[in-house]
Amino acid sequence: MPAHVTKRVDSNSLNLKEHVVSINRVTKVVKGGKNLSFSALVVVGDPGAKVVGFGTGKAKEVPAAIKKGIESAKKNLRKINVLETTILHPVLGRFGSGMVLLKPAPEGTGVIAGGPVRAVIQAVGIPNVLTKSIGSHNPHNVVKATINALEQIRDKAAAADLRGIAVDKLDAYQPPVKTQPTA
Repeated sequence: MPAHVTKRVDSNSLNLKEHVVSINRVTKVVKGGKNLSFSALVVVGDPGAKVVGFGTGKAKEVPAAIKKGIESAKKNLRKINVLETTILHPVLGRFGSGMVLLKPAPEGTGVIAGGPVRAVIQAVGIPNVLTKSIGSHNPHNVVKATINALEQIRDKAAAADLRGIAVDKLDAYQPPVKTQPTA
């Protein structure tokens, strides 16, 4: 069974907050002229429950597109493993040509992130984290890469299980150090 399988989260019991990441105006040229419509990328999350999801909506008006995006995001929520103030370890998320690097940060650092990454991090409710967006700056790819990175974060029990050692031995375990032969 793959380690990255996520369970569905029920959106009814959560206190979800919405962040509109981007709105795109799209025109379709037809025989009678141009048909105008809007596409919205929305991130929803519950900072208390450490749950996040994203969705897109398309409609003739902006509010309708945002509403559709929120409904789509609620169907696609995931639980994220984080500490009280930051993430457990550095992680690199990828989607398409977009990459997002997330690094733990000490208390008081705040969210060092831009645009789409900041929306996802704030929706999850991580107060201190350092981020770097690499490659594509397309908001859709950046949001998906950020969520991919957050899904890769493992808690101590999962990490110990993967390595086949006890949780209490996880902190004490030190990998063997290679020493240089002396001449």
